[in-house]
Amino acid sequence: MTALRLPSRSVGTLLLVSSIGLLAFGWPFLAEPGSDLAHSTDGPWLFALLLPLLLAVLIAHLSEGALDAKAVALLGVLAAVAAALRPLGGGATGFQPMFVVVILGGRALGPGFGFLLGAIGMFASALITGGIGPWLPFQMLGAAWIGLFAGLLPPARGRSETWLLVGYGVVAGLAYGFLLNLWFWPFVAGADSGISFVAGDPVTENLARFIAFCLVTSLGFDIPRAIGNAILLAFLTGPVLRTLRRTARRAAFDAQADFAAVR
Repeated sequence: MTALRLPSRSVGTLLLVSSIGLLAFGWPFLAEPGSDLAHSTDGPWLFALLLPLLLAVLIAHLSEGALDAKAVALLGVLAAVAAALRPLGGGATGFQPMFVVVILGGRALGPGFGFLLGAIGMFASALITGGIGPWLPFQMLGAAWIGLFAGLLPPARGRSETWLLVGYGVVAGLAYGFLLNLWFWPFVAGADSGISFVAGDPVTENLARFIAFCLVTSLGFDIPRAIGNAILLAFLTGPVLRTLRRTARRAAFDAQADFAAVR
C-alpha cells in the first residue's frame, strides 16, 4: 500500500502532461519532409507549458487532500536531497544517484508523489549546477516518469521488493538515456549517416536509425547509470523504504480531520 493516494483530478492532469511530453519527445517520427527542426526554440515553450501543468498536479493533490503540509515538506526535503546528489554523478560516466531517491520516493509514497519528486528534483538540480537550457524540460519529464512508474510497480515486500526495484533501476537507467537522446538526435547526426534522422521517412526506418544511434553514441553512458542504480538500490532499498514508510505512518498523511461540536 502506498502512503499517498492519487486523486482523480491528478490522474487527468498527469495524463495531459504525459501526452504533451510524449509528443515533445516523439515528434521526429511524425515530422513531414522539410520540417523546421529547432528544439532550441521549442524547449523554452515546453518549459513554460510544463511548469503550470506541474503546479496543477500539485494543486490537485492539495485540493483533494492527498498532500498536506507534512507531505509537501517531505516532498521538498526529498527533492533537495535528489538535487544535491545529482552533481555527485560523474558526467563522464552517465551515473546519476539522484534517480535512486526518485525511485524510492515514488515507491514508498505513490506515483503522484514520485512524478512531482522527479520533476522538482531535476529542476532544483539544474538551478544548483547551472544546467538550465532547452534540454531541461525533457530531463524533468524523464525524471518525473521514473518516479511515476516506480509508484505503479506491483506490490512486493522484503527481498522480492528489493530485486523488483533493482530490476526497475536498470530498466529506468537505460530508458532515461534512450528517451533523452530523442530530444537532440535529429540535430547531431550528419544527413548522410546511417544513424541520422530523416524527416518524412517511415517510422520503422527512423526507429531503426534511432536505436543504432543510441547503441553507438550513448550506451556507454546508459550502462553505468543502470549499474549504479542497481548497486545503490540493492543496498538502500530496505532501510530507505522502511524509513520513508515509518515517516508516512507517523505523519498520518491520510488522516482526516474530525471537528466535534463544542458544548
